[in-house]
Amino acid sequence: MKLSECNIGFAITGSFCTFDKIKSQIKILKDEGADITPIFSFNTYNMDTRFTKAKDFTDEIKAITGKEGMSTIQQAETVGPNKLFDVLVIAPCTGNTAAKLANGITDTPVLMAAKAHLRNNLPLVISISTNDALGINLQNIGKLMVIKNIFFVPFGQDDYIKKPNSMIADVSRIGETIEAALENKQLQPVVVA
Repeated sequence: MKLSECNIGFAITGSFCTFDKIKSQIKILKDEGADITPIFSFNTYNMDTRFTKAKDFTDEIKAITGKEGMSTIQQAETVGPNKLFDVLVIAPCTGNTAAKLANGITDTPVLMAAKAHLRNNLPLVISISTNDALGINLQNIGKLMVIKNIFFVPFGQDDYIKKPNSMIADVSRIGETIEAALENKQLQPVVVA
């Protein structure tokens, strides 16, 4: 399937420092003709940070995609029964979201959308962004890596000297990861230098 024929759910969680890069990737996917529905975590939708004001960011994403998107668990629950997406992307996917997903917790719109989407045996693409990927969250990333229909955007350490446990996905590879996932393939190598 080409991206121009693809319905993408694009779920955004609170790794606020990556928002500019994520916004650029959403623009690229949209320019390639993808139909994109944003899904916002509670923190993304409500929390002002030193990086951006929540309303400014969510308004920009809505303008790029042309859609209001989802910001409640009730909205996200419809993803499964209505088979809304060909692929669901979580980018950025925080360590908190990865941990909850790995352990079956669905207490945010993003997690509910992921659970609802996976029930349809469709691909879920994770773009990890966490300071504890090589720490306490390593076991959760490992759990997710072996689950059917979950695929990872290639990721690596972002600052091994100052933050030796931190890893972040190469968000410039989100599009090709989606294309591979739609063919039931994990883009390789998964862990990059």
